[in-house]
Amino acid sequence: MGNTDSKLNFRKAVIQLTTKTQPVEATDDAFWDQFWADTSTTVQEVFALVPAAEIRAVREESPSNLATLCYKAVEKLVQGAESGCPTEREKQVVLNCTCILSRILPYIFEDQDWRGFFWSTVPGAGRAGTDELDDDDGARPLAESLLLAIADLLFCPDFTVHSHRRGPDSVENMQSIDSCEYIWEAGVGFAQSPPLNYIHDLNRIELLRLLLTCFSEAMYLPSSTDNSVLNPWVTFFCSTENRHALPLFTSLLNVVSAYDPVGYGIPYNHLLFSDYREQLVEQAVQILIVTLEHDAGVPHQPPSQSSMEEHEAAGPENLFVNYLSRIHREEDFDFVLKGLARLLTNPLTQTYLPNSTKKIQFHQELLVLFWKLCDFNKKFLFFVLKSSDVLDILVPILFYLNDARADQSRVGLMHIGVFILLLLSGERNFGVRLNKPYSVHVPMDIPVFTGTHADLLIVVFHKIITTGHQRLQPLFDCLLTIVVNVSPYLKSLSMVAANKLLHLLEAFSTSWFLFSIAQNHHLVFFLLEAFNNIIQYQFDGNCNLVYAIIRKRNVFHQLGNLPSDPASIQKALQRKRKSPDVISRTSSQETVSMEGSHPAVPAEPGTLKTSLVAIPAIDKLTEKSQVSEDGTMVSVPKMDPLQTAHADQSAGAGTSDTESNSGRDNEDVFYTEAEMERRPLSRAPSTSLWAPTPEWVLSWKCKLPLQTIMRLLQVLVPQVEKICIDKGLTDESEILKFLQHGTLVGLLPVPHPILIRKYQANAGTAMWFRTYMWGVVYLRNVDPPIWYDTDVRLFEIQRM
Repeated sequence: MGNTDSKLNFRKAVIQLTTKTQPVEATDDAFWDQFWADTSTTVQEVFALVPAAEIRAVREESPSNLATLCYKAVEKLVQGAESGCPTEREKQVVLNCTCILSRILPYIFEDQDWRGFFWSTVPGAGRAGTDELDDDDGARPLAESLLLAIADLLFCPDFTVHSHRRGPDSVENMQSIDSCEYIWEAGVGFAQSPPLNYIHDLNRIELLRLLLTCFSEAMYLPSSTDNSVLNPWVTFFCSTENRHALPLFTSLLNVVSAYDPVGYGIPYNHLLFSDYREQLVEQAVQILIVTLEHDAGVPHQPPSQSSMEEHEAAGPENLFVNYLSRIHREEDFDFVLKGLARLLTNPLTQTYLPNSTKKIQFHQELLVLFWKLCDFNKKFLFFVLKSSDVLDILVPILFYLNDARADQSRVGLMHIGVFILLLLSGERNFGVRLNKPYSVHVPMDIPVFTGTHADLLIVVFHKIITTGHQRLQPLFDCLLTIVVNVSPYLKSLSMVAANKLLHLLEAFSTSWFLFSIAQNHHLVFFLLEAFNNIIQYQFDGNCNLVYAIIRKRNVFHQLGNLPSDPASIQKALQRKRKSPDVISRTSSQETVSMEGSHPAVPAEPGTLKTSLVAIPAIDKLTEKSQVSEDGTMVSVPKMDPLQTAHADQSAGAGTSDTESNSGRDNEDVFYTEAEMERRPLSRAPSTSLWAPTPEWVLSWKCKLPLQTIMRLLQVLVPQVEKICIDKGLTDESEILKFLQHGTLVGLLPVPHPILIRKYQANAGTAMWFRTYMWGVVYLRNVDPPIWYDTDVRLFEIQRM
């Protein structure tokens, strides 16, 4: 009964706060203690007992009461951090204040006039019978006091970590504690694994939720490409002011990397008891991805004087980014990579008993973390590519891409997966690793094939392009760039993959598709470049592809003879109006899908999604590098921007084959998804005034790299036809055997240098990542719904 009474008192206190017109004195402890002293409320109960409308009413009508509530709650956390919460009552007070602040902060952030409140110093702070804020810290802004208290509390013995006390009477002093001895989990830089304690996990979860809420101010600022505007909460928390930065970073990384959701392998064990570790891992990975935000070389103003102490730290000022970039031991890389691969593979695991193993839901956050690891730590990227372990990351990514291709609410997941593969494909080792035979057979609704991981990648990409929803069209360039990047290293494509590539060329080279949008011809250039790379550098093992090219030779002849007169252009565009489907979905011989797979399905009606900004075009996303004879990469200089201007429609002659000349990316334009929906659907938000002209067609048609393929056809077609006539062959295998032993040495043009398009970071992608990452965090935190129904401005929330 007592618990019901305490909730009633808590609710009465909330009502009093909203109805009191006079400010309540900060010294009125009897009033303020009702919020945290005698109650034991869960965070869900706090969200139910403190409705949004009432928080906004206090904010508008009695702002001083809201200010005092925030200040008093922070004060209680500071007191708890200093005393170490020796009693159960003090622990409960800290947890109650944590829940209350998690509830209130979003409503502080959504109001522009209140946003600076936590960065101001509270007049007379600490005068109310307590003097811990009166000494040197007297001038600390409330935000800094709050963040430092959370950091201290995350390493509080018997509250969030195991106590190292020698005897019952010894007390651990919070000020002198060395938190590096209390890291939460063994792994990077720490050998001992402390025993699991679900109470500690629950307390950590509440504090990390509050920390994430503090960092979420970013959601209430509109998207901008100005990366110098850093999140002041993150900047302070990850600075040298936080003495727990290193042990906390290590704890978060180790907790995530060490987690095994399957546990002891007992079927259905996740239904028998609650796994608090999973909630902790989810909070930990979300804290990691939002703190690891840093724009190299951008000078920024720290939020306050107190964090401006001169420190000549090597590397980035954000200590989390700094520590991440400095991990270097092979065993640490192995621990992190195996942990991420285990978690990413978890939703793919097939069991004979339905629903018998737990499936985690935070794979999007894990992909962002993997991306940041590769981006900030190049040694980690090279370690990933050094062995076949990279395939343990590749297979789950391809599974997610294939699974999400029909679901518009998961378009962000599609992008992050493709971005990771684009980043990896810029390294030679990735292409080489793809030659490993694929035998795992994760259930995917793709044709059954026997082949390598390269075949799997091509088959999944084909499926995305031909059966994905139309909002994925801006990714086609990226998908084909990945294929081009790996193509010089692919030793033997299967017949299924070879046919898929030729089906794409057939679809993309129809005249109506080429003439309908200014950039569509780039897709043909990418595919031809991939074919040329395989023919020139990997001819010997690729008889399947050569045979497929011979069978579809008419496609190449039609491309070479593409009409460019005005009448033909008009005729092609009229044909487009009759059949608006982007790609014929029938002419690709669809075969039986893998056993146990489920078809990709659209989002359920009512599913929430968050909007994203548009991604920059492929020539802004990547920079070209040429592979020299010794295998090193040499950067190819960018073209003169004047050449890529689109002063008139025929100016396309000045651009490289796959560089945009539509004007889309001569300025960094960002469209929200809602704007994209209002625009005519196309592969790029290009100008509606554009129309194809004969000059424009000729400007790129003359550059189509068809010479190598035409020479191959010229040499091999007569030989294959002769064999068929002489031997009366109708059997493919005999022709393949002939092609396998054939050679084109000395008959093909001189091999061209290998050109790799490496991902390069820019303001556009940084903004995309920030928007996507916070959108994921917003949608994943539904119990309690921290930000639901608040005035978020970084993205729009849309219902499918």
